[in-house]
Amino acid sequence: MRRFWIIASGILVWNLLGDAAYFMQASTDLDELARTDPVAAQALMQMPAWAWGAYAIAVWSGTLGALLLLMRRGSAWAFFALSLAGVIVQFGWSFLDFGMLGAKGPASAIFPLMILAIAIASVTYARRKRADGTLH
Repeated sequence: MRRFWIIASGILVWNLLGDAAYFMQASTDLDELARTDPVAAQALMQMPAWAWGAYAIAVWSGTLGALLLLMRRGSAWAFFALSLAGVIVQFGWSFLDFGMLGAKGPASAIFPLMILAIAIASVTYARRKRADGTLH
């Protein structure tokens, strides 16, 4: 059970970092950002409301899923699944519509792929813990 608490706490910390990133990106000074990373500033300026919505769903449902996981609730997996869907939609826009790979190169996909992998792992972990009776 100790391993469960460590993993669940790590998942919560990861999701809280996502919440912080969302707040920072939503409130960033785009002119200041453009001086250091003009491509990122352009992406944030052009991001449509639905992509911002997907981003919000990804981070906030992930955090709720992590809290439910710590509360040992079986519904945690569903919130992680919703978060995963948000990740796919938001990064789908970044890479397919905005063209982040063309603008910044293949290295720009590394962190988003890590985020995607952790989102998949969170869903999988919560489902496994529900199946083994850890979550109710």
